[in-house]
Amino acid sequence: MNIINPKIRSIMTEKTRYSDEELAEFKELILSKLAVAREEYETMMGTLMNTDNNGVDDTSPTYKALEEGANTQTKEELSMLAARQQKFIKGLEAALIRIENKTYGICRETGKLIPKERLRLVPHATLSIEAKNMKK
Repeated sequence: MNIINPKIRSIMTEKTRYSDEELAEFKELILSKLAVAREEYETMMGTLMNTDNNGVDDTSPTYKALEEGANTQTKEELSMLAARQQKFIKGLEAALIRIENKTYGICRETGKLIPKERLRLVPHATLSIEAKNMKK
């Protein structure tokens, strides 16, 4: 007769990584988010570099100091957004590497699997909510 404590049995059968099928599902999700993120980044950089302009900015009157200040502030904000977007892209690219290494979805603090729901919302996550809460 097989008498094993149910708590011990659940620990023994607890998954240590996601299956190849699950990893493929996450890879598709990440690739689609990555494509959108790269497109948004390119749009931001195009705006910052003024590549979408037809070249008439330097002919506008220079007495519009308030407008110029607003333009500077907008460019600074856009620059910050572009930096955040670039960090997001790098996070997604790192997640793809973890998928290839079959370490995707494993919390780097606890070693437990990060719930699928969290990974669907934050596909580049490397910490479970439990680990994030411990850091606070």
